[in-house]
Amino acid sequence: MSAKQPSSFSEGRIAARVAAIGKQIARAYRGRRLDLVVTMDRGFVFAADLVRQIPSPLVCHFVREQVSDVEQGKHARREVFFSGVRPELKGRDVVLVDAVLDSGVTQEFLLRRLAESQPRSLRLAVLLDKPERRRVDLEPDYFGFQTASNQMWIGYGLADGTGVGRNARGLSAKRVSASNKKKRR
Repeated sequence: MSAKQPSSFSEGRIAARVAAIGKQIARAYRGRRLDLVVTMDRGFVFAADLVRQIPSPLVCHFVREQVSDVEQGKHARREVFFSGVRPELKGRDVVLVDAVLDSGVTQEFLLRRLAESQPRSLRLAVLLDKPERRRVDLEPDYFGFQTASNQMWIGYGLADGTGVGRNARGLSAKRVSASNKKKRR
C-alpha cells in the first residue's frame, strides 16, 4: 500500500474492480451454485453490482447486523446480532459480501455463525479492506481496494454519520475524527 492514499474512487474504477472480483469468484466456483450472504445496510450496492458479474446460478440472503454492548456479571462485552431467517447452507458454497472490512469483528462473528451450518466453502468479499484497524485475525478472500483506516468512505451505498450520501456513484473519503472512531465497527 502506498503512503499516499486516494481520496476518491470513480464510478468507472469501482466498476472495473467489481467486475474483476466477479471474475475471480466465477473462476473459483466454475458454474456451481453460490449462496451470497449480504450484510445490510452497507453491502447492498456492492452486492447488486457484484451478482451481475457472476454468471453462476446464485441465491442471495440478506442479514442486518445489530451491535450491542452486553453486561455479563462485572464484564462488558460487545455482541453482534443478526436478524433474518438463517438460510440452510449445509454443503453449499457461501460468500459473505460486505462493503467494508475494518476491525473485522462483525464479519468474523458472522463467518463463525455461518460456519455452524457446515457449508462446503465459506469466503469473504469486500469492496474496501482497511487492514490497519483489524482487531481479529481475518483477511478477505476478495477485495476491491485497500485503504487507510483514518478515512470514512461515502457513496456507492455507504453513508455519512447522518445517513446521507449512499446514492453517490463514486466513493469519496472523509477523515474520521477521534470522536467518530468510537462509533465505528
